[in-house]
Amino acid sequence: MDNIKKYIAEFIGTMVLVVLGCGTAMLVGCDAASGGGYILTAFAFGLVIVGMAYCIGNISGCHINPAVSLGVFISGKMKITDLFGYIVAQCLGAFAGADLLALVFSLGKITDMTGGFGSNGLAGVNGSTAAGLIVEAFLTFVFVLTILGVTSAKANHGSFGGLVIGLTLTLVHILGIGLTGTSVNPARSLGPALVALIEGNDAPASCLWVFILGPVLGAALAAVIYKFLECSKKTSK
Repeated sequence: MDNIKKYIAEFIGTMVLVVLGCGTAMLVGCDAASGGGYILTAFAFGLVIVGMAYCIGNISGCHINPAVSLGVFISGKMKITDLFGYIVAQCLGAFAGADLLALVFSLGKITDMTGGFGSNGLAGVNGSTAAGLIVEAFLTFVFVLTILGVTSAKANHGSFGGLVIGLTLTLVHILGIGLTGTSVNPARSLGPALVALIEGNDAPASCLWVFILGPVLGAALAAVIYKFLECSKKTSK
């Protein structure tokens, strides 16, 4: 039963992330001409993490991101059954969040400034999948490395852990939005891309693999390196 509660928490958290993060992007747009939209969207994603960390963090750890769950799993802090359960819950939550946005924007006849429910794309890197992969892998590496450090048993951040993680997500968004829209989260990319596809826009789905593979590579690298650094520290003592 406890596992089911964790999965429900991850579903809700990821849904909220997509609704508030992608929803903000849809309203304010993320084009270079309106830099304010960058900041608003970056803070929307970051503040969701802060809020959810203090809301469901004590239930599921508030991963709300398959890349984070993968990093935690590689670090040896998660069972493989939970890994799959978390990923399924996160992807379903992202799809539900994007569906809710589609319903609200449709009923309210609101213009989607992103053109794809806040989905990610490669316009900022001129369609280069290689550049997109590098950006997503690096930004996810930074984000997951921060999470592993903050949540380490030896970390002494008290009640500020959620704030640090949220601000880090804000930081990677400030750079990444202009390049790839910033995913660092396969579920966050999958939900909007699928809803956009259902609505007749297949552009986000055509490069979706970049926003799945990039974060997975970045998260795996962060977990391996952090594990090595932690072991090295123990050995030196």
